[in-house]
Amino acid sequence: MTDTDAEGYAGLRVERAEELARRHGWASVRVLPPGAAMTMDHREGRLNLAVRDGVVVRSWEG
Repeated sequence: MTDTDAEGYAGLRVERAEELARRHGWASVRVLPPGAAMTMDHREGRLNLAVRDGVVVRSWEG
């Protein structure tokens, strides 16, 4: 995972992923549990974390 790699957080516990994301300079981090409603607006500098059972299953910018 690099500082700007939005897709490199899968497999991490959500708390660790949030900590690393902020340390790596992501302006905001959005945690999305299964089935969560979310807006489809793209926001540069926002990291989205899809989380199941406390573990990140997918991460992406926007």
